[in-house]
Amino acid sequence: MEIFWFIILVIMLGMYVILDGYDFGAGIVHLLFAKTDEERAAIRNAIGPFWDANEVWLIASGGVLFFAFPTLYASAFSGFYLPLMLVLWFLIFRAIGLELRGQLHNKLWERFWEKAFGVASLCLALFFGAALGNVVRGVNLGMVENGVSTQEGHYFFLQLWNPTLDPLAESHGIIDWFTILLGIVSVITLTIHGANWIILKTSSTINSRLRSIIFKLNMVLCVLVILTAALWQYVKPFPLNNLIDHAWLWIFPLIAAVGLIGQFWIHKFKKDGMGFLFSCLFIMGSFASTVASLFPNVLPSTNSVNPSLTIYNVAAHEYGLSVGMYWFIIAFILVVIYFIIQFRVFKGKLDDVGYGDH
Repeated sequence: MEIFWFIILVIMLGMYVILDGYDFGAGIVHLLFAKTDEERAAIRNAIGPFWDANEVWLIASGGVLFFAFPTLYASAFSGFYLPLMLVLWFLIFRAIGLELRGQLHNKLWERFWEKAFGVASLCLALFFGAALGNVVRGVNLGMVENGVSTQEGHYFFLQLWNPTLDPLAESHGIIDWFTILLGIVSVITLTIHGANWIILKTSSTINSRLRSIIFKLNMVLCVLVILTAALWQYVKPFPLNNLIDHAWLWIFPLIAAVGLIGQFWIHKFKKDGMGFLFSCLFIMGSFASTVASLFPNVLPSTNSVNPSLTIYNVAAHEYGLSVGMYWFIIAFILVVIYFIIQFRVFKGKLDDVGYGDH
């Protein structure tokens, strides 16, 4: 049952990254690349009917984490308390930036909330990438000092950064040079993803520029992906042991490579949805590759005193997991039906939706 719920959790988190990821990317495009009010309006129209529904996957993932892996939930939500509070505020400002902008027709008011929406989207992409970097790097479980555990074996707490910004320091911070690198990769990845969504859902004048931007950003992303993979070997020696031991897991890096390489043909795609398909493949393949490399660990320990948290030592009782499976199936079917209806209602281009206009 632990593996079943782990797969469910990974799928739900992956759905959140793909679906709300294009919202973050659209916000970054809105902040950095949109030049006119018409282009900014087109971007808001592209995500307007979807963004709040996409965030349901984050809430649902938290619910599954609380239900199936309560020890991990308790450990992560206390240890990552500071960045989680920042993420909460960024989520709030992104939402109210979209909703409050059109409530008052004043240039200063509109520009303020447009910037709030864009900056919050950029910071969310950066923080979620850094969060993944923290999991990949591991944390000091038990808060070991000089070889002695000062707390319970599943407990930790991270400051925002340590003075050295060294990922190998005994006292970790949320921010170090490795997690920042992962954050930058996340920002570029989601910017490409959001740009592809805008191309898919609008006929805006910005679309031709976005294709050139995607091509250039993808070249930077290729370099950063190679650099990150190399530095991962330094931060966490032998990170690919699972892939070496189980050859079939290489399907996930292959999917990521197909998605990454496919973006270079962005100027030649005849269908607007092809770019979005390839960015989905890259995100899905990269996320699955990371999870496969860590398995069965869900939060690695950086010390030898306390063991890493795995799906087996953080899971709830098997009886509860078994009963919850039936309720999850019902809920999942309802969510799928909802999303099918939503995408059918808002299919095609959304230039004339007028989201946020009052």
